[in-house]
Amino acid sequence: MTTAHSYDEAYGAWMRDPQAYWAAEAFGITWTKKWDKVFDPTLGPFGQWFAGAELNTCYNALDRHVENGRGEQTALIWDSPITGQLKTFTYSDLLAKTEKLAGALSALGVVRGDRVVIYMPMVPEAAISMLACARLGAIHSVVFGGFAAAELSTRIADAKPKVIISASCGLEPGRVVKYKPLLDAAIAMSSHKPESLLVLQRPQAEATLVAGRDFDYEEAVAAAKPHGWVPVLATDPLYILYTSGTTGKPKGVVRDNGGHAVALWNSMRMIYGLDAGDVWWTASDVGWVVGHSYIVYGPLLRGCTTVMYEGKPVGTPDAGAFWRVISQHKVKVLFTAPTAMRAIRQQDPDGLLSKKYDLSSLETLFLAGERCDPPTGVWANELLGKPVVDHWWQTETGYAITASFRQFGLFPFKPGSGGRPVPGYDLHALDDNGKELPRGETGNLSLRLPLPPGCGPTLWQDDANYVRSYLSDFPGWYRTGDAGVVDEHGDVWVMGRTDDIINVAGHRLSTGSMEEVLASHHDVAECAVIGAKDELKGQTPIGLVVLKAGVTRPQADIEKELVALVREKIGPVAAFKDARVVPRLPKTRSGKILRATIRKIADHEEAIVPPTIEDPAALDEMRAVLDR
Repeated sequence: MTTAHSYDEAYGAWMRDPQAYWAAEAFGITWTKKWDKVFDPTLGPFGQWFAGAELNTCYNALDRHVENGRGEQTALIWDSPITGQLKTFTYSDLLAKTEKLAGALSALGVVRGDRVVIYMPMVPEAAISMLACARLGAIHSVVFGGFAAAELSTRIADAKPKVIISASCGLEPGRVVKYKPLLDAAIAMSSHKPESLLVLQRPQAEATLVAGRDFDYEEAVAAAKPHGWVPVLATDPLYILYTSGTTGKPKGVVRDNGGHAVALWNSMRMIYGLDAGDVWWTASDVGWVVGHSYIVYGPLLRGCTTVMYEGKPVGTPDAGAFWRVISQHKVKVLFTAPTAMRAIRQQDPDGLLSKKYDLSSLETLFLAGERCDPPTGVWANELLGKPVVDHWWQTETGYAITASFRQFGLFPFKPGSGGRPVPGYDLHALDDNGKELPRGETGNLSLRLPLPPGCGPTLWQDDANYVRSYLSDFPGWYRTGDAGVVDEHGDVWVMGRTDDIINVAGHRLSTGSMEEVLASHHDVAECAVIGAKDELKGQTPIGLVVLKAGVTRPQADIEKELVALVREKIGPVAAFKDARVVPRLPKTRSGKILRATIRKIADHEEAIVPPTIEDPAALDEMRAVLDR
């Protein structure tokens, strides 16, 4: 465990001896067998951590806290404004439920190394299902609840699960999403057929079960015997999480057991400043990597109390929902996406609803998922009077690449910066030939190999595609796919995906910098800038903005002001002449703006509707605006 008293000291210790650094951190985890090597470079595409060691992730997340006298501490708070329910589970409660579900899965034939697909809404049983798989040494693959049947089918075909755990339905404000018909259709399409389904029946829409294949979740758990934990290799997979691939086939990012446990246990204190007993809320979904790392595994490994929220930032019932949860559960740190803050700001620009609640427990707001535009970061900072930390990471890395660190004292607030590299990451901006650029120059943000513990060591049964996707462009480096700059102080500024760097008459310009200017306008709630094809200049930028609630000024006046503002702040080189007000921006369910899809619409190319889109109707609205 790190004894460093400053960021520079911790980062320097890692740089001098990475293996000694991670070996020290590994003592925070309970092992049944110590490693033969801290890092073995001969395993996988770039090597693997803690080779030869054995442990069980579920034991580290639950059993050891109970054994150490924390059994009556609250482990999980389930807060569901959609159903009006609130449930709390102690560590002893959560362990007992996990033991029983592990027993039910074992009775269905699930053993170490088998895959289990979890297709569930934001209910406690989703987290329990993940932990039960980890307890058995089975490999879980969580698919976001309500995912389209075709996309679910490809994941079933690739992972080849023995069992699927699902629920009869998910709930959205004002509607019920029936999961079972989607799941049945996906299985019918898939080349692989699971042996069994466990279905959690929710009263809002009970599902019809197929005799001999489908089993009622509650009945199966009630009949099961508690199952103990199974030791696995540190290098064995804990889970597979699929992310969209450029070829149409999803990429199954693998997470191992040992490195994952060490990295997340360490991150909870070093980055987020939390320890056993602290209340932590990650406002995300278990279907995304953020939910895996910081709704379930990270806080439970550290012995914290984690909040699971089945609701929205607005509409359940209003834009004060987040402040209510913080106040009611005495949340110490909130982790959410910038889009959540933008949604709240759009509905309640002056933050009046926050005044109804006691937010004194909150110490820090962490944001990730996409870059937080500075105006939103400043708004949240001024509203809450608490530090706001934008930090950057990816599904593939599993936790932060850059951050500010509560353990060492947060860096000065720099709106728009993602912080500095987490110990374990040697981060540089490279030019298109793989040459390191001087500080202050924009390039391809890349990580020198090997990646630290916790990062995905490969893709599921596809080392070659892992190398092709991440390691082949710049040998010796992992290419993140993001463009950005490391400034003279070492702070990292992520400006967007590399395909969001547009070429205007030979000038490489960041759409992120233009978005930053647009977002600074007092009437703008959120925005996106895309580069549309232009026969003369190659590409020209188009700015798309959503206005704050209550703005009634003529849209044409606002659009003229936005064009003038970009020309003033960035200059004529941006060639920014086109700003358009839109009712909303098309987004994924995790809140990421679908910039690539919008760009295809602007270029009159076929735009395939992504399976993760929150509302397909938003694309039709975008077409209407771009065609005008």
